[in-house]
Amino acid sequence: MESRLNKTKETIAQKLDLPRDVILNVPKIAITGDNEITIENHKGVVLFEEKEIKINSNVGLITIYGNGFEILFMGGNTLTLSGKFKSVVYEGHE
Repeated sequence: MESRLNKTKETIAQKLDLPRDVILNVPKIAITGDNEITIENHKGVVLFEEKEIKINSNVGLITIYGNGFEILFMGGNTLTLSGKFKSVVYEGHE
């Protein structure tokens, strides 16, 4: 049932030229170089360690590897991180 609803939402977003991330409530990730990441539509920080950050979202966990992490902004459903990033991994739902 949920898959059918998501397909309907995606069709509506496409036909009306609406942003998919807003309609489907999926994360939007903007990476600037290797030192700044902004994630919109997240569901909270699950883990914040020296070399790893895990962020919950509707598509599952998003893991960021690197070092020197710092939260620059966290408000509403937007999170901006700085540091030296090595990789971003979508782990999916567990």
